[in-house]
Amino acid sequence: MAADPRFHRAGGALTLAEAAAAAGGELVGGDPARLVSGVGPLDGAGPDHVSFLDNRRYLPKLAETRAAAVVLARDFAGRVPDGVAAIVAANPYLGFGRVARRLFPQPPARPGIHPTAVVDPAATIGDGVQVGPYAVIEAGAEIGAGCVIGPHAVVGEGVVLGEGCRIGAHASLSHCVAGRFVVLHPGARIGQEGFGFAVSPEGRFETMPQLGRVMLGDAVEVGANACVDRGSQGDTVLGAGTRLDNLVQIGHNVKTGRACVLVSQVGIAGSTVLGDGVQMGGQSGTSGHLSIGDRAQVAAQSGVMSDVGAGEVVGGSPAWPLRETLRAFATLRRLAGKPAAKA
Repeated sequence: MAADPRFHRAGGALTLAEAAAAAGGELVGGDPARLVSGVGPLDGAGPDHVSFLDNRRYLPKLAETRAAAVVLARDFAGRVPDGVAAIVAANPYLGFGRVARRLFPQPPARPGIHPTAVVDPAATIGDGVQVGPYAVIEAGAEIGAGCVIGPHAVVGEGVVLGEGCRIGAHASLSHCVAGRFVVLHPGARIGQEGFGFAVSPEGRFETMPQLGRVMLGDAVEVGANACVDRGSQGDTVLGAGTRLDNLVQIGHNVKTGRACVLVSQVGIAGSTVLGDGVQMGGQSGTSGHLSIGDRAQVAAQSGVMSDVGAGEVVGGSPAWPLRETLRAFATLRRLAGKPAAKA
């Protein structure tokens, strides 16, 4: 089905020529002046919608689509039905996303402070900032131009947000310096005390002071109910463009490079360092004080207990190079008298 207008506000319509330009693709067939106003899946798109195809298993749906145009790879351009234009793009999914963003632009900030919000007079609020109902901005906080602070969000004392940040409902930040265009989804927690303690001779747990910060690079995005602990003596750092899915836990003093992707329920123990472009699948985790190299990949539900080199792909628990893990699983199945599972 198409986007529900109650929740997704459409912008202006695009011509097919404009849609192709937004996708970074080439329009093949169709009237360049034809207007499109929405997007949808192949089997739900209507005659004023753009759809996409990036997996050949959906070719049967392509044959039946009613969309005005489909963003796809050149190999499939000849498979579109009569009356449907092809937008040929090198990366159809990315191209489709850019068309969708043009048709459904992010709502701009609505400047102003809701009367129920609590903003300390010692806070600095930039131009064009939107502060929602019951939000709290404490003394010394600096909110950059064009930021959106959602309902019930808390921006703690001294926190710095660069321009264009979006802080979701009930999210909270303390001990944090954030760059430009950072996004926190609802319920995200940034800068709380890390999990550090010592055991006294009497067996009591005594919390170690957590005296660091959280540093969020430009365009970092943190999913709903994800948590990023502040550093203990140094800082916890998320590099520019890094994305955390919902329910991710980042321990104190963790450092990631640029453009890392950590999927739901990933847990990174304290002082682990990730290089640029590291990807970790859902429910995977690391022990502390490890190094994971640039562009390494960790399969879902893996337990990383030793360093991972740049570009390595690991899986299993404990995590080994993925090919070794799959061979080990196949051997276990044979020992159990069962045929090896198909990869």
